[in-house]
Amino acid sequence: MSPDDVLSLWFSERVKPLWFNSTPEFDAELRERFDDTLRAAARGELDDWARTPEGALALVIVLDQLPLNIYRGRPEAFATEAASRRVAAAAIERGLDQAMTDTQRAFLYLPFMHSEALADQERSVTLFEQAGLTDNVKWARHHREIVRRFGRFPHRNAILGRDSTPEELAYLSSEEGFRG
Repeated sequence: MSPDDVLSLWFSERVKPLWFNSTPEFDAELRERFDDTLRAAARGELDDWARTPEGALALVIVLDQLPLNIYRGRPEAFATEAASRRVAAAAIERGLDQAMTDTQRAFLYLPFMHSEALADQERSVTLFEQAGLTDNVKWARHHREIVRRFGRFPHRNAILGRDSTPEELAYLSSEEGFRG
């Protein structure tokens, strides 16, 4: 598996509509094709990918996006988020994001939006604002407000075996409730 294998599939016209609207079939396809790659990345065996813009982006997608599909509804879906943020932060620090298209840059910044730490949420909003990624700014602010309000994402509670507060339960059952 190479960074190009990841990027060519993830940014294909066939897959773009599935980015935030997956299907069980697509989740199964990713599991079949990339589970071993995800496990290797989680063990740090693909860290050398992060030397190039393409490799860093592919590694972030493997660590941040693919687990959400491969392990949907399981705690493992969130297990490599911290690693994805480390890769993304290092890539940004080195200016690798400047060599990316807006769409690619958005995926490099997403690990900060997925964090339950308010500081990461603030960074997410700042990154998307500075890049002029208007559609993403709306979602970054939305995620930040959830974390600001609850200190975490309530929709993850059941998956992670956490008890929900009455306020979180009311939020989740409301029309504004974010379900992931």
